Amino acid sequence: MIEVSALAKVFHVHKKAPGLKGSLKALFRRERIEKAAVKGVSFRVDEGEIVGLIGANGAGKTTLVKMLAGIIHPTSGSAKVLGFTPWERDNRLRRQISLIMGQKAQLWWDLPAADCFLLLREIYRVPEPQFRETIDYLSGVLDVRKELNVQIRRLSLGERMKMELIAALLHRPRVVFLDEPTIGLDLSAQRAIRDFILEYRRLHRPAMIVTSHYMEDIQRLCERILIIREGEFVYDGPLSAVVQRYAQSKVIRAHLRRTPEPVKVDGDLKALGELVECSTDQICLRVPRADVARASARILERYPVADLAIEEMDIGTIIERIFRERGEVGGLRGPAPAAPGAATGGKPATPAGEP
Repeated sequence: MIEVSALAKVFHVHKKAPGLKGSLKALFRRERIEKAAVKGVSFRVDEGEIVGLIGANGAGKTTLVKMLAGIIHPTSGSAKVLGFTPWERDNRLRRQISLIMGQKAQLWWDLPAADCFLLLREIYRVPEPQFRETIDYLSGVLDVRKELNVQIRRLSLGERMKMELIAALLHRPRVVFLDEPTIGLDLSAQRAIRDFILEYRRLHRPAMIVTSHYMEDIQRLCERILIIREGEFVYDGPLSAVVQRYAQSKVIRAHLRRTPEPVKVDGDLKALGELVECSTDQICLRVPRADVARASARILERYPVADLAIEEMDIGTIIERIFRERGEVGGLRGPAPAAPGAATGGKPATPAGEP
């Protein structure tokens, strides 16, 4: 569905010194610098696959998505989306793809959503029966039927985002790009949109690329992730492999019943892992993944446990560890490994050193 080979984009920007002197100098001699937004990335996305694209601000995520959607031209490299070159903007391709940008609106603010959808039906030439069926299904699943005749400007942010989703999926695209689809939404709206995306994938099996700073989006939607740093891929492979490698421990959190005497942690328990917290009502212990069952049994046996929870490390912390290992954190710069997708035909790959 999506095949990318050595795709790169370099922007040329002008640099100006501050103040009047700098402005006068720029009139006659402008200093131009190059900014490499994307540096020769290669990967592929298959039918029915949702791939998470993760990186810091300015890492190149949105630039990559815009090239694949045909909005901007690359400096070098090639890409095929459904067999077409996206920046040639062939109408046969544009009728089969969709781009949703959480920070950009594609609907007309002064019109109600129902009128916007009618205009889009004419643009995409959607048959009337399919249009009615799609509107009825999408508005029902997203619970916005009552808002279809309300001006877009009068809707809440969550309602507008749902209308944007309907507009983007009205023509049943085979490839969907989701750039920060839940940005600014409350937890309930985020959850509703995630559930909807998964249901849409189950029914129509499009290829999807999702960028997000909300790690919950990535964990809920994606089995495979691409981690991009300064325009280069640091990792291309299963999310589970990242968690297994960089989250080699779990946290056992035991909530205790009230007791007359303060709780004392014995040496045997400390030997099982790192004691994170110990108070009159809680014990928190970080242990290796292989020792979770043994440590949990020891806590249940020795202490008055009212409730016990086993917590995985947050994926955001895991990504930070990857960057730190590659020399990204603290101003350091370390070599990034080659994109595994380039060597595996885009299939999920295992990072260097992975067992």
